[in-house]
Amino acid sequence: MLYYLFDYLDKQFDLMGAGVFKYISFRAGMAAFFSLLITITFGKTLINFLRRKQVGESIRDLGLEGQLQKKGTPTMGGLIIIAAILVPTLLFARLDNIYVILLIVATVWLGAIGFLDDYIKIFKKDKEGLAGRFKIVGQVGLGLIVGLTLYFNDEVVVREVQPDSLANISALDFTQADEQEQETETLLKYRDVKSTSTTIPFFKNNELDYKNILPFLPADLTWITYTLVVIVVVTAVSNGANITDGIDGLAAGTSGIIALTLAIFAYLSGRVDFSNYLNIMYIPNLSEVVIFSTALVGACLGFLWYNAYPAQVFMGDTGSLTIGGIIAVLALAVRKELLIPLICGVFLIENLSVILQVAYFKYTKKKYGEGRRIFLMSPLHHHYQKKNIHEAKIVTRFWIVGILLAILSLATLKLR
Repeated sequence: MLYYLFDYLDKQFDLMGAGVFKYISFRAGMAAFFSLLITITFGKTLINFLRRKQVGESIRDLGLEGQLQKKGTPTMGGLIIIAAILVPTLLFARLDNIYVILLIVATVWLGAIGFLDDYIKIFKKDKEGLAGRFKIVGQVGLGLIVGLTLYFNDEVVVREVQPDSLANISALDFTQADEQEQETETLLKYRDVKSTSTTIPFFKNNELDYKNILPFLPADLTWITYTLVVIVVVTAVSNGANITDGIDGLAAGTSGIIALTLAIFAYLSGRVDFSNYLNIMYIPNLSEVVIFSTALVGACLGFLWYNAYPAQVFMGDTGSLTIGGIIAVLALAVRKELLIPLICGVFLIENLSVILQVAYFKYTKKKYGEGRRIFLMSPLHHHYQKKNIHEAKIVTRFWIVGILLAILSLATLKLR
């Protein structure tokens, strides 16, 4: 909203300083700052409110050190994360941008599902919360909305710029290029292409078109393949974030690293100069996603103020499902969904540890009559807790792994 206000003031009254709102970098920085400020400032208020309402975490005794001490710790802290994402986005982002709209829808949609799950656990005294099938239905529903929108919406395009026209803008100040898109476009020869292509990491000719996955399907039915992929991505990543949220600060810190990585990808793909230099897809209007992404980074960092060991509040499914869904939609928007196993490697490892543990237990029980385990406990962070490693050290090491994976993900821009 502030973007439109200052844009009007700049055009009508040439107000000094109003033009700064045209810059993605300024608005992204302000979004991160306000998100961080909101989380830290109002986090304590929310914690006290949750305590008064007795919105505390119920803990099952799994034999983990310090686990029972967390009983009664306020949960549903994801509410402050959602607020810290949405408020700066509404203030600083262009709200007519299709990518921003989709991210807002994803935040509200999965936030509502997570809230309902936490509400049933706490107030209905049902430890299982919302039935798994209803969660899946909600995730699939969001996947359908995102997939069909990205496929059919006319604003979701890849811009192919003719190489000879790039010489016309050699003198243009590219620090403003993504902010002054109309000026840039007058100097470019380009065509907008409706494409279902995505990026394959580590390959030289690194684009895959979903219409080639099932070549026997008619071209006008490619939306089926694409939408199915989107549903799988949204469901897998949101569940991955949910499983990772098991010890203090793990999900929030890891998600902040992932969000920052995707913000960099969005910024590079949304600018004609960087996308041309790196030989990656130029996706017009994508730079606006950076504002939402930095708001998510600020929200995660601010939440760590209260969620780092020993946690004063847990995000609950309200936060973890929402963050996972947002990351999935971000990756799809920047066309880096095939990089998710690398970018979200911590989520993947946590998910795989559960899948392998359950599968091996069932297999050995059927074969030997006694279930056996690969890990001392799953998800993986509990395995290390069982080995008497302090959870603060586990979290820090997982963050380090997340940072290494983020660096490797960014390196795919040149490593092909």
